[in-house]
Amino acid sequence: MAAPRYKILVDALASDIRAGRLAAGVRLPTHRGLAAREGIAVVTATRVYAELEAMGLVSREQGRGTFVREIAVPAGHGIDQQVVATDAVDLTFNYPSLPGQADLLRQTLREVATSGELDSLLRYQPHRGRPQDRASIAQHLRRRGITPDADQILIVNGAQHGLAVTVMAALNAGDVVAVDALTYPGFKVLAHAFHLDLEPIPTTTDGPDLDALEELCATRPVRAIYTMPTLHNPLGWVMPAADRTRLIEIARQHGPLIVEDASYAYLVEDPPPPLAASAPDITVYVSGLSKSVATGLRVGFVVAPPSSVPSLERAIRATTWNTPALTTAIACRWLEDGTVDHLEAQKRHDATARQALARQELAGLPLIGHPSSYFTWLPLPDDTRADRLTATLARQHISVTTAEPFTTSKHTPQAIRLALGSTDMDSLRSTLRTVRRVVVEDAYA
Repeated sequence: MAAPRYKILVDALASDIRAGRLAAGVRLPTHRGLAAREGIAVVTATRVYAELEAMGLVSREQGRGTFVREIAVPAGHGIDQQVVATDAVDLTFNYPSLPGQADLLRQTLREVATSGELDSLLRYQPHRGRPQDRASIAQHLRRRGITPDADQILIVNGAQHGLAVTVMAALNAGDVVAVDALTYPGFKVLAHAFHLDLEPIPTTTDGPDLDALEELCATRPVRAIYTMPTLHNPLGWVMPAADRTRLIEIARQHGPLIVEDASYAYLVEDPPPPLAASAPDITVYVSGLSKSVATGLRVGFVVAPPSSVPSLERAIRATTWNTPALTTAIACRWLEDGTVDHLEAQKRHDATARQALARQELAGLPLIGHPSSYFTWLPLPDDTRADRLTATLARQHISVTTAEPFTTSKHTPQAIRLALGSTDMDSLRSTLRTVRRVVVEDAYA
């Protein structure tokens, strides 16, 4: 049986792209242009481009057209953690580590080994964590401006697990969730896995466009608002107090649950109070210690309204039963003896130094980011292909992320995100100089 006409055309175009006969960045004909050229219906041309996009070979940009992707860069780079070559500098993920952290862990393991609780750590734990551990986290959160009862806290395997159990407990397939037009890729992965309908909200210089959010809530059945009010990933803004108040008012008027992701909030000194402080009855607050202490310490916490705790606890049982007691014991010792506060202060200082270095080495480029953030956002001119730039940097043994993993709207901006926390300062300086040279040559020549 002969293959359908559109399949033959898909195969031909795919072959040309993979062989380099259609180069990265080339603008393909419009849907009507392709239809006229190939003698097919416009709807068939649309189907051809949709299949090529699903294969990761082209990208569509609203108002600009369909472009050949740079296929040397893995599709979705930054959503799924790619293997970075051993000789490459990784500016895609942050793994900030401070001198002496290994010694801290070594000493704490000795203390745990000689404590009277070692035997109990080998047993199953309560799904949401031991009462004494939840009390330690409650005390820690009070320094962040939240005053939860320990019964409102659930211990999870990192903030990503906290977001996952929140989605499992509070949302159903097809539910509408308001998100920023650029947002944390891990939440996009969850939305895809649980078939959520993400509605992008345009962003301003310091937060979501609240007029657009209010209009969305008035016209669609929004079940949740996912937000990062304190140090947004990837844009780095901190939402002003007045905007937080208005966001809460919108949520109270229209009924959606607020999901507050505070994973990077520790980097900001004296931010406005968390949303959970003003609206604890309609907010699920999610954070953890992976960013602020160590990426391998997968201990996170969820603060939820009392009515939501049972469903969240069931979701923890369904996914991991409980957070491993040994890592929880280490984390809570460090919360209680001041180690976490000390490490967070050190990392704020480290991130500030790295951000200053980035602004020095990339001076003149339109960087967007918070002064104490471990990442910075670099918009590119509209006629610059971020995937091509990323591939050029990869050939220079530098790995960066395009805007694609962060984008929830139909239009993917031409931009790259630079994670600054995974290499030493001397290497970061030389790497940023190479980034600057490549960006200037590619985008501004």
